[in-house]
Amino acid sequence: MRWLSYALLSAVFAGATAILGKLGVAGIPSNLATAVRTVVILVFAWAIVVARGEHRALSGVEPRTLLFLVLSGVTTGLSWLAYFRALQLGPASRVAPIDKLSLPFVMLLSWLFLGEVMTAKSMVGAGLMVVGALLTLR
Repeated sequence: MRWLSYALLSAVFAGATAILGKLGVAGIPSNLATAVRTVVILVFAWAIVVARGEHRALSGVEPRTLLFLVLSGVTTGLSWLAYFRALQLGPASRVAPIDKLSLPFVMLLSWLFLGEVMTAKSMVGAGLMVVGALLTLR
């Protein structure tokens, strides 16, 4: 599969995550819900890595790469904690679009730190994402 297929699958699964997460945080602390979800992801991801034999590459990971993966894990954890708390407090149909404001942030950060191209067309698209997310609040 190509990257676009995986990206579309990610979007579908993320949509399901919002609904299942909203149902899952009912009646329990949002941090506990996040911890349960994280354990499931941990077991699932390692099962795939071991099944594919990819765990053997772990010894060759450069310290810089490991640092960035750890930092990415920390920001993912913070994002999940905030997301599940938001789902607990608000409607999924409003929380999810606000969460997707990460897209314009990714575009800005990739331009600033990775040197990716930011065209007028992509800036308009990012602006429309922001407007769309804000319209869901009304």
